[in-house]
Amino acid sequence: MDVIKVIYDALIADSFIKEQASGRIKYYEYPESGNVAAPYIIIVPLDVPNPSDFADNTWLTYDALYQIEVWTKNRAVTMKLAERIQQVMWKQGFFQNGGIDEYEENIFRDARRYRGKLYRDDLDTV
Repeated sequence: MDVIKVIYDALIADSFIKEQASGRIKYYEYPESGNVAAPYIIIVPLDVPNPSDFADNTWLTYDALYQIEVWTKNRAVTMKLAERIQQVMWKQGFFQNGGIDEYEENIFRDARRYRGKLYRDDLDTV
């Protein structure tokens, strides 16, 4: 299962997030601070998805830890996007697990960590 793709697809499916950051939702890629003319969202894996929740001698879920960062030049937009991302992640089975809120070089950055479990998509073939 490509957990990062599941997260990306969930974010881009939200109309507000898509309107604000379409084409600027990235994973593994950070923008240059001078290139943040419009909002950027960066998905950062903090650990590899780990097998979890076992039954009948097999693992059922992936336990995943991701950080999702919002970079903008407008604090209100940063907060609104971060809160919307939190709602989307909740619907995907992820809960917020810490984060930071900072300002540097005219960029507001909200980086929230999310932990969640996703069921394997291949259980019918195991």
